Amino acid sequence: MNNSNEIIGFNAIELSRRIQSRQLSCEEVMRAYLDQIHRLNPLVNAIISQVPDDLLIAQAKAKDQQFHQTEHKGFLYGMPLAPKDLTATKGIPTTLGSPIFKNQTNAADSIIVERMRAAGGILIGKTNVPEFGLGSHTYNTVFGTTLNSYDQTKSAGGSSGGTSVALALHMLPIGDGSDFGGSLRNPAAWNNIYGLRPSLGRVPLGPSAENFYDQFSTEGPMARTVADLAMMLSIQAGHDARAPLSLKESPHIFTQGLDADMKGKKVGWMGNYAGYLPMEDGLIEQSEKALQYFGQMGCVVESVLPQFEMSQLWQSWLTLRAFVTGGKLISLYQNPEHRAMLKPEAIWEIEQSLHLKAADIYAASVTRSAWTKELRRLLQIYDVLVLPSAQVFAFDAQWTWPKTIAGTSMDTYHRWMEVVIGATLSSLPAFNIPAGFHDGVPIGLQLIGQPQGEFALLQMGHAWEQVTPFKNQRPALLQ
Repeated sequence: MNNSNEIIGFNAIELSRRIQSRQLSCEEVMRAYLDQIHRLNPLVNAIISQVPDDLLIAQAKAKDQQFHQTEHKGFLYGMPLAPKDLTATKGIPTTLGSPIFKNQTNAADSIIVERMRAAGGILIGKTNVPEFGLGSHTYNTVFGTTLNSYDQTKSAGGSSGGTSVALALHMLPIGDGSDFGGSLRNPAAWNNIYGLRPSLGRVPLGPSAENFYDQFSTEGPMARTVADLAMMLSIQAGHDARAPLSLKESPHIFTQGLDADMKGKKVGWMGNYAGYLPMEDGLIEQSEKALQYFGQMGCVVESVLPQFEMSQLWQSWLTLRAFVTGGKLISLYQNPEHRAMLKPEAIWEIEQSLHLKAADIYAASVTRSAWTKELRRLLQIYDVLVLPSAQVFAFDAQWTWPKTIAGTSMDTYHRWMEVVIGATLSSLPAFNIPAGFHDGVPIGLQLIGQPQGEFALLQMGHAWEQVTPFKNQRPALLQ
């Protein structure tokens, strides 16, 4: 019998290898992770809608019994998984963090959940989210607040906060998230893990009622190591006819080795856009301190400023986000009973959308297109562009959102995350990498890569992982 702490300590690649070689049984793995969940989840509230232990043990035993009869065992064979509570799962409630949907069960899985099951994973429950994923702080009235893995008085970030905390505390071996306004980047940063927002279409989203205008939200992988993350992306990625904008390039590329020479790679540091973005005191300095590791990798770091009026980008964001979000939620708003259960941020987004005209949306898209052109110009000069993953350090978990930064009032619930909108609006891949600690709580940097350049980003992240010490600072709850 293997030690439970040893089992949950393996990275996902090593765990898969041991299951596939029968050094570990699926039942042993399941019991080890359930022990960890029972020990730590009550302290952080990351995993929700948990499947009863006896059913999970039975599923794990079935995987063991079927092992030699299963010809094509996927990378996730026998691994416990908990999809984010925004992605549909058959047989487990998908609440979206909303009291309106607290009992919602889906008739079918989302595309990424289909793929995780096909790769052999066992769904143990879901991971907590903000209501409808709105806001980068994971709390809702259905399940409560998810607390930071390193400091339980602080926010875990969001909307993939539950996944980030579960990974950081070894309650899951690997995870999935999604990102509209930083939801794969911010919580990964605040929990010292890796989170990748893929290019538009890299990971098919859906099935969905609307397939063409919602180009901002994307699902993606989260992991404690870059190699694990790459393997999860190889499972999530790939064309699906139900998502017409999904890319047809084979996802097999992400299973290849990540070692690469970084010498001479050019890194463009955009910082706070020359003072445009308010940043909490000390955050820029700590972020710039982390840039030294690019030098150790052989990269050349230069400060760079986009030739763009950033306030126009924000206005484009407000319009396009309200257009998409309001369109999704308008039917709930039109029902008085449901409207009474919507959080204020959801109502605000919907009401913003009610005033939009077609000309407003078109003008916002023109601004978005000009921004994309400018970033692609910069990416002809630089291999990656770098920004902080958030404008503040992890804040008090009892807050709804930061109302001011460095004396500047935040005029919307998501203004404090303005630093993430550039990657979202450009449809370029963006990768959070750990970048240090502030008062014991992690921070991160986001790397914006070349168009459809996820593999090169992963190679750079892998090199970063080799030279940085951040993985050695584990949460106190793991001690």
